[in-house]
Amino acid sequence: MKRTLIYFAALLLIGSSCKDFLDIKPQGELTQEAFPTTASDALLATNAAYATLRGWHYHSGGYPILDIMSDDTHKGSNPNDQLNTLGPYDNFTITPTQDGLDRWWASLYEGIKRANVVIEKVPLIAMDTNLRGRYVAEARFLRGLYYFDLVRAWGGVPLVLSTTPPLKLPRSTAAEIYVQIEKDWLFAASRLPEKGEYNSQDLGRASKGAAKAFLAKMYLFRKDFVKAEQYALEVINGPQLYDLEQNFAHANSREGEHGIESVFEIGAFETENALGNQYANTQGVRGTPNRGWGFNRPSENLRNGFEADDPRMKLTIIDLGDVIDGITILGDGSTPDYIYDDNGNIMERECYNRKVWIPGLSTNTQYGHNRRLMRFSDVLLMAAEALNENNKPGQALTYLNRVRARARMGNNAILPDITVTDKDALRNLILNERRFELALEGHRFWDLVRTGKAPQVLGPLGFQAGKHELLPIPQNEIDISQGTLTQNPNW
Repeated sequence: MKRTLIYFAALLLIGSSCKDFLDIKPQGELTQEAFPTTASDALLATNAAYATLRGWHYHSGGYPILDIMSDDTHKGSNPNDQLNTLGPYDNFTITPTQDGLDRWWASLYEGIKRANVVIEKVPLIAMDTNLRGRYVAEARFLRGLYYFDLVRAWGGVPLVLSTTPPLKLPRSTAAEIYVQIEKDWLFAASRLPEKGEYNSQDLGRASKGAAKAFLAKMYLFRKDFVKAEQYALEVINGPQLYDLEQNFAHANSREGEHGIESVFEIGAFETENALGNQYANTQGVRGTPNRGWGFNRPSENLRNGFEADDPRMKLTIIDLGDVIDGITILGDGSTPDYIYDDNGNIMERECYNRKVWIPGLSTNTQYGHNRRLMRFSDVLLMAAEALNENNKPGQALTYLNRVRARARMGNNAILPDITVTDKDALRNLILNERRFELALEGHRFWDLVRTGKAPQVLGPLGFQAGKHELLPIPQNEIDISQGTLTQNPNW
């Protein structure tokens, strides 16, 4: 069952006499003084902090630029569609005024503002203390999540922890932002219920396991492998039973929604309004069947990188002629089937992201895709990475091979267990496994950056070391700040 997190509230407009009319506060709108003040308000305010996740702009400004900037995908759609908007992300020619950056930045800060309302106002409400504490923990989980995107994308950013921040707020350092993320997620991990303790009406809310899983990821980015190991293993060995879906396809499909592999996902309905999620529609098959815009086209590099007969390749990439749910994929007539280089080699072909496919006959259905922000396979691979860095290769192999065992889906003739224990070699193998297990889910670019592999892997695509590890601060934000915000290096 999907969970509808309704984030809006309305107040009835009540009448009043004309006397002292100008002294009466507006009664048909919510104000900081009037909201939230009741237990029902507290629920609405908490749901509002979640609603940011369903906004189109939350997903890196609306388009999957993190995949497009990696070696996994190209812009996609037909050659000219959004060429000036997305083309620069494909070849690292973006500028501080690039379309989308300002939308992403603003969406994340909108989420932070909504979370701050809960964190600051809900503790003052007379209501059930356990529920009140849970709402605050949920909001702190979400605030940490929004800041985690901000710090990875832009480094040090303004740290807003109040509903009434100063008008001019300079950038904090990246280290200071990470300290706050750690505080928020540790708070959430100590107070949130486990996923299984929620009832069916609360599917999709933040849980103890989700907070610990994101702590593990944050510690990997900070290269604190001891703590990354600790929190990844607490999720793996904790009281909440997480596991891998038997069928890899279900890890991102409707069949696996809120399932055993899902640690944290964004719930959505098949509707083009605030309850839907346009993330999948943006990447859906273009043409016939008409399921979306077709952006984020899997690259030949990704396709050719999969090991022989790896089932995940066809469960990641939709090709023309494939038949899915009885529907033949014919594609877009204005998009070339193939694009070749001067030597006749395929540079790009029309294909699509299988992981966002939702059964149905219209574009509306794509709005019902539940995007997984944290899967259990990610946790297993984080544990493997941290254990290897902590000189425990034998334990690392246990979790790495658990992911590969599911990937082979019963065919023991493929994807043999990895036995390498050399630290450097195993590090590369784990990173490689992350690529094919989590392809097109927005992880690859940041994995290459945090491991220092980006200049080597993405250099031929235009990546410049010392510049492209971070995005440029949106120019309009610098202008609005009247110079309080400073630009990232080399932008």
